[in-house]
Amino acid sequence: MAFDGIVTKAIVTELSELTGARIDKVFEPNKNEIILGLYSEKKNYALDICIESQNCRINLTTNAKPNPQIAPNFCMLLRKNLIGLKLKNLITFDLERLIVLEFEGFDDVDDIISKKLIIELMGKHSNIILLDDNNIIIDSMRHIRELDENFRDILPHTKYSFPTSNKKSFLELRDFEEFSNCISCTNIEDLPSQISNTFNGISKNFISAIIRHLEITEINTANLQKIYNYITTTINNIETDSLSFENIKNKDGIIKDYFLIPEKTSDEPFKLNFFVDDFYYNKETSETFKNYRNSLLKLILDTLKKYKKRLYNIDEKLKECEDMDTYRIYGELITANLYRIPNRNLSEIELENYYDNNNKITIKLDKRFLPSINAKRFFKKYSKLKNALAIVSEQKEDTLKELDYIESVVYELENCSTIEEVGAIFDEISENNIFKDKKELNTSKKSKIKKSKFTKNKTVSFNPLKYTVDGYTVLVGRNNKENDYLTLKYANKSDIWFHTKDFHGSHTILKIDNNLPFPNDNILVEAAKIAAQHSKAKNSSNVPVDYCEVKYVKKPSGSKPGMVIYSNNKTLNVNP
Repeated sequence: MAFDGIVTKAIVTELSELTGARIDKVFEPNKNEIILGLYSEKKNYALDICIESQNCRINLTTNAKPNPQIAPNFCMLLRKNLIGLKLKNLITFDLERLIVLEFEGFDDVDDIISKKLIIELMGKHSNIILLDDNNIIIDSMRHIRELDENFRDILPHTKYSFPTSNKKSFLELRDFEEFSNCISCTNIEDLPSQISNTFNGISKNFISAIIRHLEITEINTANLQKIYNYITTTINNIETDSLSFENIKNKDGIIKDYFLIPEKTSDEPFKLNFFVDDFYYNKETSETFKNYRNSLLKLILDTLKKYKKRLYNIDEKLKECEDMDTYRIYGELITANLYRIPNRNLSEIELENYYDNNNKITIKLDKRFLPSINAKRFFKKYSKLKNALAIVSEQKEDTLKELDYIESVVYELENCSTIEEVGAIFDEISENNIFKDKKELNTSKKSKIKKSKFTKNKTVSFNPLKYTVDGYTVLVGRNNKENDYLTLKYANKSDIWFHTKDFHGSHTILKIDNNLPFPNDNILVEAAKIAAQHSKAKNSSNVPVDYCEVKYVKKPSGSKPGMVIYSNNKTLNVNP
């Protein structure tokens, strides 16, 4: 469910236990978030206030977040005004998603000072506003002008005014009949929207969750009574500390949402706060991972598309080169028959082809030139295509290698599961010129030397996947750089190296333990299955996997990360 007015009231009710806590730290991890460090009863707490439109909330957090080296201006302002003050009170109004944090303390001359921090959790209009004791805005995280938002100014040195709403208050309802009179829709799918649009602080997601939880399929008086009772019980139980959250999962078992239930499931302090904290932290981590991976994947796929187009152009050039001997024959035939050919401009001539049993052949000429000049032009075109064939063939070989490498990076990226793994791939491609703009490639030799030294000395993040097969350890690289390090640096010469044949996949190492007998065929098959599972052929039923001792695996000079050659190998066909 959305962080609506009911959730807000429940979270703040728990936070009220921190009344009297002292502010000792203020952080601003990003432009949408403030974290207040609270010290109470010899314990430290972190209050996370987020105004990001899709994830706006307030809750205690235990998840550390990186902070910028230089604190933003609003963060410095909060530090100046709040550090050292005590949390005097937390106030909510009705079921509004608006919280007032009142602070009180003493200044340098021991005069009492008070400040207010207004937290408005209203989607894209969310804001954090610092007020003085006269409700004058000192500053806010977002500055809003009346002309932009059409209802009020949120600017320094202006009087703060609370947002207004035309919705009804559910808390002011006297009975179910009054609630029922507000419902006019007859379609169950429209009910969540109508209740949310009618009553303040109740989200559509919450009503949808109630309908699913109570298994309601149609609108009638009895079902509306159930919904009304559920909402009423939930709100009434806020003050009795008898609420808890329940996760909502999709068909794949992945948590996609949560909703409040009026039942007590735990006696832990701040249970609602920490549930919300974990939910949003996992959600934001997942969103960050997907955005990061998709952005990197777009860059790589754009490069892949560029190289595929280059390969297409090369193939077209090679097709043209297939006719180069024809131009040589044309030139020779014209030269050999010049004594018989009229010395004037012609559009075509017919000659005996002594390369084809003197069969007649018609040669198209450029009528702008004499036949002798046409012969020279044929020889020149033959020579040009012959030279191009050698160059283009080499270009095709290089392009195929680049395409193979890019596809290996795409495979790695599609199999990433953490931001750290995506970051490792980003580091890898950052050192490769094929992913960079042409302008960046036109650097001086000096800068290239510096860059190559930096790349060579750079440490490699090494954390391969580990498996155990009958007491033997099997290691699997997660990306190309880790594959290189695993095979060429970490593994012993006597260890056994596995890789799928003709498919992109991870390097897999079966560690040889001198205290154990040499691996039998069953162990080799299991290791080969692991290699197949970490390859592009993991969904196939019969996957060929090559294996050999590590000492037979070599890396050609100048080859791309993860690319190796090997010999003395054998092949196992396995079903992953």
